Amino acid sequence: MSIVDELGDKLAVETLKAMEELGNDRFYNDVAKVIGALSPSMQEAFMTSIRIRMASARGFDFVEAVLKAKREGGAAPEVPRDTASH
Repeated sequence: MSIVDELGDKLAVETLKAMEELGNDRFYNDVAKVIGALSPSMQEAFMTSIRIRMASARGFDFVEAVLKAKREGGAAPEVPRDTASH
């Protein structure tokens, strides 16, 4: 992992903690703007880490919700429609 990736990931971890404390799920955009003005490379590493970490959390939440629904006999959450065109 390069220094840019390492620092971008560390900043992403701290930003995710701040987002939770602030109750602002879009705060990462502000951080990206601040660092992007000085280093586009750092901004991209940060945004990649944020996206990966947020997607991973969403995936884990989905798996947990599906298993909970199965165990409790409820309805599983809907899967979002695939809007990507291939």
